[in-house]
Amino acid sequence: MPLEAVRIIRAVEDETRHAKTLAWQNARDAIEEAHRSGEEGVARSLARAETEIAYLTRVSDQKATELAKDLASKTANKQATLRARAERRLDAAAKLIVERIVKV
Repeated sequence: MPLEAVRIIRAVEDETRHAKTLAWQNARDAIEEAHRSGEEGVARSLARAETEIAYLTRVSDQKATELAKDLASKTANKQATLRARAERRLDAAAKLIVERIVKV
């Protein structure tokens, strides 16, 4: 009977060791899977962020181009207005100079 008890105890110990080894392996596998899953999630998030950045950059470039064209148009209009006013004043200034020279 004591020999049978020793065999049973050894069998239980062996099963326990085996179960413990399996538990450790399962835990390691779960950790590795979590790391892989996390890395995949980070990669997906990074790709999504890069796509969004590219879109926002394109939109902001288009908006900047439109604003630059609008500003250039307004500047050209102001330039034309100032040039026309300067030319009118130039005629008046030339007449004033001619009058003063002739009167002198």
